[in-house]
Amino acid sequence: MTDIRTYLSGAAEALAAAANDAALVDACGRAVAVITKALKAGRPVLVCGNGGSMADAQHIAGELTSRFRLERPGLPVIALGTNTATLTAWSNDYDYETAFAREVDAYGVPGGVLIGLSTSGNSKNVLAAAEKARFKGMTTIALTGAGGGGLAALADVLLAAPATDTPRIQEIHIALYHVLCEQVEAACAS
Repeated sequence: MTDIRTYLSGAAEALAAAANDAALVDACGRAVAVITKALKAGRPVLVCGNGGSMADAQHIAGELTSRFRLERPGLPVIALGTNTATLTAWSNDYDYETAFAREVDAYGVPGGVLIGLSTSGNSKNVLAAAEKARFKGMTTIALTGAGGGGLAALADVLLAAPATDTPRIQEIHIALYHVLCEQVEAACAS
């Protein structure tokens, strides 16, 4: 078991590595631009992930639909899989691997954005959602760990955290999507 100071120091080192990753910082800026463009055009942003990444998807949607720092109109950001009737009906009748893709089919539009979170980059249902989003003419953004897994090939913008340990990847993701929310909100409020 890691003691508290050591754990927090490790998290700080992971965030410092992310801050010094020029490709990641550049990709984050591109993601802000893509999301802002879609939202200003009235196109939805769909977000998905599993487990902790599902909680992160809901967090992103909550910050942008509600507010992050600024008072402003709500933005059309939807966390996929949060309607349990839809999720369980589709998963029961078909399969879980295509449940997010089904919602992309229902809510996605050309010019919209899909943000897929997967620490491995290999979550089958997130991959299927990204494939469906690309088919529908949406821009795909992936938040993954180092290398990006299978999502790297499906992402128009890849935010690959420079880490391989799931908790470290998630800690970097939180910082990344907080800055995304802050900058997107500021751009959409102006």
